[in-house]
Formats: sequence, structure tokens, C-alpha cells
Amino acid sequence: MSHAPPASPSTTQVRAESIGYLALTYVGERLPTTVRHSAAGYFIGTADENGPVSRESFEYFRSYQAADQALTTGRWQQRLHP
Repeated sequence: MSHAPPASPSTTQVRAESIGYLALTYVGERLPTTVRHSAAGYFIGTADENGPVSRESFEYFRSYQAADQALTTGRWQQRLHP
């Protein structure tokens, strides 16, 4: 009997749906990507009713507007590992 992990979704598939790849892959939650903020700056990530779940973008942005534009245009780099 095989106990292989379930197939991971492709980053293209996840981006098309605007959900967090890391949140889906590692937590099993289909959460929308949004602009989030931390001490390091703004980033693209996910959250649920309990708080932050994942930082999806590799980069940090200097402003909310820059992060929002990256999210809207798709011009950001997806992190593949937590």
C-alpha cells in the first residue's frame, strides 16, 4: 500500500484562482491572497479567522500600494517553501 502525499497544486493553477499556494499545500486551506503587513514590510500572503497563515510572496514591498499593484498585476514571485 502506498502512502504518497497528495499531489501539490501547480503555482499557475493556484494563481489563476488567487489562492495561497503555501496555505493550500502545507495547511490544506483554500485562502485568498491579500496584501499583508509585518515589521519587514508589506507582502502577499493569506490569513484565516485565527490570523496569518502564510507569506506567499518572496519579496517584501515598501508600501501597501506597491504590494497591491503586484498582486493585481501578478508581478510577484511565489515562495515555494515556508
